[in-house]
Amino acid sequence: MTSNTAAHVVVVGAGVTGLLTAVACARAGHRVTVLERGPVPNPDATSYDQYRTFRALLPGDPGGTADRLAALRHWQELETVFGAALYRRIGTVTAWPEHRLAGIVAEARRAGVAVQRLTAGQLPRLGLPPGTGAVLERPSGVLLADRVLRAAARWLAMRPGVALRPYCRVTAVLPDSGRIVLAGGEVVRGNAALLCAGPWTRELTDHQVTLYRQTILYLRTPAPDAEWWQDAPAAGGLGREGRGWVVPPGAGALLKLSSDTVCRPAEHTDSTGEDQQPYVDRLVDEGVLLGQGRYPPAAVRVCHYTADAATGGPLLDRVTPGLWVRAACGGSGFSTAPLVAERIATAVKEAA
Repeated sequence: MTSNTAAHVVVVGAGVTGLLTAVACARAGHRVTVLERGPVPNPDATSYDQYRTFRALLPGDPGGTADRLAALRHWQELETVFGAALYRRIGTVTAWPEHRLAGIVAEARRAGVAVQRLTAGQLPRLGLPPGTGAVLERPSGVLLADRVLRAAARWLAMRPGVALRPYCRVTAVLPDSGRIVLAGGEVVRGNAALLCAGPWTRELTDHQVTLYRQTILYLRTPAPDAEWWQDAPAAGGLGREGRGWVVPPGAGALLKLSSDTVCRPAEHTDSTGEDQQPYVDRLVDEGVLLGQGRYPPAAVRVCHYTADAATGGPLLDRVTPGLWVRAACGGSGFSTAPLVAERIATAVKEAA
């Protein structure tokens, strides 16, 4: 790409979507500026964690499954680009009602996703809901989230034409003019911009997005169970209500446990005055792990994310030809970030 056709892309937010969009645009020859209110990467970012679960199969949504498989190919390419291991292919188990298992397995095979049916007896540490069986997706696994962010930031820092600007708080995004205003009055303007500031997105856009807060429990693995967990998959659909999930330890990370039952709307991102013990107690009572009393707690983390207020899912909206807004949640938003990045980079190229 020549200097006459290269664009200047401004990214607000250095989470996974922001950094990977910056990478995709830089690889396409564009000039990129990344504005982040904290350090880059930011430990307070929604994307920052030890793990994010990657699941390829979305029953009833063949297009979504195809997108996840495409995203997996992108993640494999990024490992080569960054020269770093970003993905642990440990498989993902999901509990489903017994009457749905045959149909889900058939759908997976049509989509080209290798799966295997498992019984509760084959998963003795996991709390499958009554009346369910499990489907193991073999190509699925976990993304090493904090490693992804560090690798992307490191790659960008070495690229000419890329400016990483930490500690730059954005106070306004003006869609009509494409101007981005920083605290202190500086104005940044590009040919295209992506607003993906995580919990702070709703402060900068008129889009109806909801802020959520979730409590996550990290556990140490008891010695008698260590060998089983070495080869264990990530798992979802667990606990009495089928809304819990667990990520096994590995690559220096702890056993991670949470549930949608402790996800709640929040007014702000300051959780310092909130007592987390009731949410931890609910996680323990949920029955996601069998014999959970044997697992010593190691840490409790509170995270925030935004989602489309209408659907509760991720949002990607092209507000104007040069402005995109992204609000994403949890593992699904992290998993599909390379697809969002590629879509925006393609749109920038077409407009250049």
